Amino acid sequence: MKTTYHLGFDDACGAKYVILPGDPGRVQAIAEFLDNPRFLCQNREYTTWIGEINTQPVLVMSTGMGGPSTAIAVEELSTLGIETYVRVGTCGGMADFVESGDVVIATGAIRQEGTTREYVPIEFPAIADLAVTNALVQAAGNIGAKYHTGVVQCKDSFYGQHSPDRMPVGYDLKDKWQAWIKAGCLASEMESATLYIVAGVLGLRAGCVLSVVWNQERQLKGLSNKEAHDTTLAIKTAVEAVRLMISGGGKCC
Repeated sequence: MKTTYHLGFDDACGAKYVILPGDPGRVQAIAEFLDNPRFLCQNREYTTWIGEINTQPVLVMSTGMGGPSTAIAVEELSTLGIETYVRVGTCGGMADFVESGDVVIATGAIRQEGTTREYVPIEFPAIADLAVTNALVQAAGNIGAKYHTGVVQCKDSFYGQHSPDRMPVGYDLKDKWQAWIKAGCLASEMESATLYIVAGVLGLRAGCVLSVVWNQERQLKGLSNKEAHDTTLAIKTAVEAVRLMISGGGKCC
């Protein structure tokens, strides 16, 4: 098969599963949780390693930050035969009970971004695949992680969230932020909505597990809020979920 334009590799690996961090710097660390990990390719923001789970090939590939590069990743991976996508990333907590170091499994995403509007109307929901989500929940339980399941906010502007007062549309950003919290939104990140919509349109399976770095709402209320940059629990959850899906065991499939 012809090499993909942006990703830089073809379908020779024969993988059906991919684990997708945003950060290229996390790819090798995640791949080392697999058997026989090795570097495969690097092009643009897409760094790719390959390993094995239960003797089956599994890719680990970065998407970069945000929706456009995530959409390209899913589109091109789909042409290589990848069927199941597990995003593993970081987020900021929004609900008071979501603490630094917790794991959030995103069952759906608020589409406060632009990429998915070029796929489907805004009324269409961005939701995770049930089998992948069930595998992530079972995996988080298996490894003893403190986890939450629910909706996350997916945005395009990191600084729109963190510095809304200096934005000309800050009034709208702040009003919507409070609306999402009142509706029960757990956390905020930048890729899940695109992953869910593009995967759904292409007939693929996708899920997302996130490590909570901190929670600005807890900070504002004077609650404990130490930053947590260790993503090991989220990574182990993603890897264990893929293992469960490959083996077909438990309640996930």
